[in-house]
This record gives sequence, C-alpha cells and structure tokens, in this order.
Amino acid sequence: MFCPYCHRTLPDDAQFCSGCGRNVSGGSNPAAAASPPTPAAPPAPSGPQSLNCPACGAPLKPVFGEMVVSCDYCGGTVTLGAGGWKEVNKHSMLVPRVLTAEAADAAIRAFIDQGFMHRHEYEESRIVEQRLSFVPFWVLPVSASTTFKYQDLAVGVGGTVATIAGAELLGSMLGGGRGGGYTPVPIFMGSPVNSTRAQTISATYEYPVIAVKGMSSYQPKDYKFALEARTFFDKKAIPAGAQVLNGDLGEDAAHHAAEAYVRQLQGEAAHQKHSMVSDLKTDVQVTDGELLHVPIWYTLLERKGERHGVLIDAQANRVIQTVAP
Repeated sequence: MFCPYCHRTLPDDAQFCSGCGRNVSGGSNPAAAASPPTPAAPPAPSGPQSLNCPACGAPLKPVFGEMVVSCDYCGGTVTLGAGGWKEVNKHSMLVPRVLTAEAADAAIRAFIDQGFMHRHEYEESRIVEQRLSFVPFWVLPVSASTTFKYQDLAVGVGGTVATIAGAELLGSMLGGGRGGGYTPVPIFMGSPVNSTRAQTISATYEYPVIAVKGMSSYQPKDYKFALEARTFFDKKAIPAGAQVLNGDLGEDAAHHAAEAYVRQLQGEAAHQKHSMVSDLKTDVQVTDGELLHVPIWYTLLERKGERHGVLIDAQANRVIQTVAP
C-alpha cells in the first residue's frame, strides 16, 4: 500500500506512515492508499511533520530525523518504529537535586580542585556556556552469559615444580645420597598437566543507551546513574528554563547498541579475572525497556586558551565525565 499523504510505500498492515507519521489505517482517501499514486515530489526533509500527542492531543512537530519526541505540554512521549509513531508506555525520569548553576559550579570546583597540584584551576577558568538539559536514554534490561577458556598459571607452574622435585629425589638416589655432582633434569611421567580451564560469567544489567546520536560523549562508560531513584516522568518536575531533549535513536537501534556494549563489558570482565583468555563466547538477551530522561548540567570551561566540557549528574550531584567541546 501507499501513504495517501506523502505517497511513501508501506507494508499492507501499516497503521501509521513511517515518512509523515499520519494514520493510514482508516484515512480519508482509501482509494489513494489502495492504488499507486500519481508521482509527486517528496516532502522537504528539513520541514516539520504534524503529529498529535496521544496523551493530551496537543500538536507535536518532530524535526526531520527525530525518532523520540516529547510533548511540551504534558510530557507524553512517542517514538517512531517500523509500524509508525506509537506512544512510549514506560517513560521515567531522574528528579534533579542540583537546580541552579551555582550548585553545579560547586560540584565542578570540588572535582577540579582534588589534589594539591590542581588547586586554583577553577579560579583560572572562565565559564563559556552552561545549561541544564533532560537527556533521553533507553534503559534496557540485558542478561548475558559468557563462557571462555583460560590458562591457569598456578596449575602449570605447580606441575613443573613437582616434576623437578621428583628429579631431585631420583638424582639423590642415583648418587647414593652424597650429592655426587648430579644435575637434575625434569622427568615428566604419566599424563601431562593440563592448565587450561573453562569458566562462565553471568550478569544482568539495566543498560542506558543515549538516544541522541550526536551526544555520544554523554554515553556512560564507568559511570552508573542512580536508576533506583527514577520515577514516572512528570512535566511539573522540570525546572524552569531546562530543556527536554528529543532523540534520534529508536528503541530497536538501542537494543543493538546495548547488546554490543554488554558484550564488551563481559569480555573486559573475563580478561580482568584471568590472563591468556581464549574461545570467548557471549550470549546476550535484550528485552523491552523504558525511556529515561536524565537531568545533566553541561558546563563549558575555558582555561589558558583550552576548552573542556564538564557533565554533571543533576540528580546525584556528581561529575559524570569531561568531554571535548
């Protein structure tokens, strides 16, 4: 079938158009949807498309490329998938505790001034830009099981020492116990010592994937959000002047990203436990998650001609990381 509005080719059972987001299941022009339309120029990719909030009915105007859009009036959120636009049923947030730029500055100063050699760096810095934004993350439940082989060095060395000790004893017997200048040579008898071992590491994650492609520097690495503190998204909890960002990474793509990140974490865990790891295989299962808006202060500092961005978790009052501007 074809969309009667923008003429995009759609699956026969599509409910919404993946191009313009309009409802095509019972459109006002079913004939146009049933037969190929007259060729027409596609809509300009940079123009906003009309869409209504499924919660309050307010108009939504997603910018071209956006796949996660929040309502400015009630905070209801929709996402674009293979079947068109649909409401995000699980939408949560972290409520900010760092509400002012001054409080964010205090957290940055405490972070920069750690250690004697770093003192006064904050005083020598100039704030170029500062803003509080609610950044969208897909939080996905992930279970992973990693099997691998490794070389147990203790077993290998222990077996070698045992054979050397046996050679010493045999040499003493052959020399009459008088140490007649006999040089022991390791004698390997019986089955050789196999130092190869197998192990399995299993873990579960609630993995956050940044939903804005251009903000990959916001992707947590060694930092963990206080997910136990999250609550239902409430527009009233957004401080005045803070911006709720939309996203351009859909949940399907976030599933693949979470799988890749967790595979990397599992591999790192195996190498941290043992050296000489081989035959590493990881099975990952990702299930449907939720959309989480995290309050993050971004501060751009300039010092001696160099600029550095600092990210502050406004819920936990902690520095997430520094990023290149």
